[in-house]
Amino acid sequence: MTRFKLTIEYDGGGFVGWQRQENGPSIQQSLEEAIFRITGETVLVQGAGRTDAGVHALGQVAHADIEKEIAADKLKDAINHHLKPAPIAVLSSEPADAEFHARFSATGRAYLYRIVNRRAPLTVDRGRAWLVNSALDAAAMHDAAQVLIGHHDFSTFRASECQAQSPVKTLDRLSVHRAGEEIQLIAEARSFLHHQVRNIVGTLRLVGEGKWSKDDLRAALEAKDRTKGGPTAPPDGLYLTGVTY
Repeated sequence: MTRFKLTIEYDGGGFVGWQRQENGPSIQQSLEEAIFRITGETVLVQGAGRTDAGVHALGQVAHADIEKEIAADKLKDAINHHLKPAPIAVLSSEPADAEFHARFSATGRAYLYRIVNRRAPLTVDRGRAWLVNSALDAAAMHDAAQVLIGHHDFSTFRASECQAQSPVKTLDRLSVHRAGEEIQLIAEARSFLHHQVRNIVGTLRLVGEGKWSKDDLRAALEAKDRTKGGPTAPPDGLYLTGVTY
């Protein structure tokens, strides 16, 4: 038996999320079914991050144990063939140590959130970014975001259904910058709470619109109360860009 490490890209629109569920197609299910067609084996594909419905990935990592003898590159090409026409692609496949675990071995995760800040509706980016019509001050958003860096109780930015044992996380990076009409937020940490990035983005929008100050954001963090934070940004603009080990 060989444990394979897979790096995966996908458009999360149309899926119920990474995790297999009864109420619709998932990324995990699609990969497991593709591997079954190749090997005849029922395998569990375990991902580094359980992305929600509508959330995308440019560098999701997963692992699967396969008994059939097959070269890593051949496995990658075969999975991609059987995934068609789903918007999922295995970018790389490589053998891994038996101790490697896509989720528990990870030392860091990186997310990108894309906001398109303009009046006109989205066309090619529909479902792949958050359209915000009101003018946003990206510099003010970045400055305020720095109060969230470090080791904190992030209860204010935690979904009520979050299953993490503790709301305390260490946020290593949170940057906001503008490139033309697009504002990009990059967040890096060892791990994140459920909806943490989306709740932070929704709150930072209030700062960008001038409705909140940096001190308001700090007070919200210190309140440790979800009701004191801003709204949850939609999943469309969120991308899992990479996982480190």
